[in-house]
Amino acid sequence: MENKSHAFAAGLFAIILLAAGVFAIYWLGGVKEATDDYIIVARQDIGGLNPQAQVRYRGIRVGKVSDIRLDDEDRQNILITISIRRDIRLTRGTVARLNYQGVTGLAHILLLESGGSAEPLAPDGKEPPRIAMTPSLLDEFGNAGSATLREARQVLGKLDALLNAENRARLSATLVNLEAASSGLKPALENLNQTLSQMRKLFDERNVAKLSAAVGDAGPTLADVRAAARKVQAAADKLDAAIGEPPPGGAAALAPRLNDMADDISAAARQLNRLLRLLEETPQGLVFGVPAPPPGPGEPGFSPDKAP
Repeated sequence: MENKSHAFAAGLFAIILLAAGVFAIYWLGGVKEATDDYIIVARQDIGGLNPQAQVRYRGIRVGKVSDIRLDDEDRQNILITISIRRDIRLTRGTVARLNYQGVTGLAHILLLESGGSAEPLAPDGKEPPRIAMTPSLLDEFGNAGSATLREARQVLGKLDALLNAENRARLSATLVNLEAASSGLKPALENLNQTLSQMRKLFDERNVAKLSAAVGDAGPTLADVRAAARKVQAAADKLDAAIGEPPPGGAAALAPRLNDMADDISAAARQLNRLLRLLEETPQGLVFGVPAPPPGPGEPGFSPDKAP
């Protein structure tokens, strides 16, 4: 009786173990889905991508990598065979990209729509259709970094050629000359400030008012002087005409005196004309006096640059 119970327990254990094995195989294998094969053509490195890696379509898991091999016709191409669920419809505008998950370094295939042709990509059991792989973000960063480094190297080379020993010496000399010129400009600027201060004091409101009043008062005086000069000039012209005619009844004796008087009148007229021109050119002379003439050659303060 005891032997029968031991045999029953052993048989029951074997049946349970067999059922558990079948269930494990079924659970681990999963339900076999209908898939279609496609070939991804990659020309860049695919480090981290292994068979059985995931394939995602716009972030959704749709298949896996079934094979990775080199192209016999073009050794620069890497052919990656992927199996995609049959309900996923790809187009001729679909492209693949290598994407990395987290910090593990494991890669998977990411399928995207590039916005190209929307024509459906029909699967073919004999010759699977091919999908191009575009550079990943890491590849783009690497290419951009390499290009930037090359450009930086070129710029540094040009700067090194520009800042050679000769150009550095010239730049140093230029800086020394600029420093000397700036130190020489300081006294000139101080003198200019002093001159501007004096001009500001000279042309303050009070002096400007006096000058305006003097110019206004000089206007009628100049008009009177100009009229008197015209009268004197007319009298002189008449005297000259009278002296030049033959005098009757002993008038010839007055000719020398009349000539002297005419010369005096002419000289007075010329002085008045000079005075009028001087007042017209420098009316401020009524207030500040007649300006001194510029120094001539050999006189103190003469400058050839300021000579008329």
